[in-house]
Amino acid sequence: YLVYHGAVAILVLLALAEVTSLCQNLWTLASARRWDVEFAAKVYDLLSPPFYALYTVVRGFLGPYFVYRMFVFYASGVADSVIPKWVWVSWVFVVFVAISVSVMWVSNLWIELYRERKKIIEKEVRYKL
Repeated sequence: YLVYHGAVAILVLLALAEVTSLCQNLWTLASARRWDVEFAAKVYDLLSPPFYALYTVVRGFLGPYFVYRMFVFYASGVADSVIPKWVWVSWVFVVFVAISVSVMWVSNLWIELYRERKKIIEKEVRYKL
């Protein structure tokens, strides 16, 4: 009974977070070495758009949707006898803040990618003229 009402929420949130971990780890390592290792720069350039897209979907859409469903479930009172209100409210708050920070971070990455690609295109256009 306890597992059904509490652990499922935590396990789903952990699974959603871990879906992006391998890609994020590779991207981070490539990012750290991209200025001095050509292979790392290629990996970074190749991995950035798919990583950003995966991260956006998982942390920007699936995560918030699950937190909303979690909030609705606990707010309905179904688990009141098992999970104290202060516990689920704190879970929802902490996860909401974490997801908000993730969304801001990936938004910034998209903006940086757009600026980098725009500069490359502008340079190519200038050289052709």
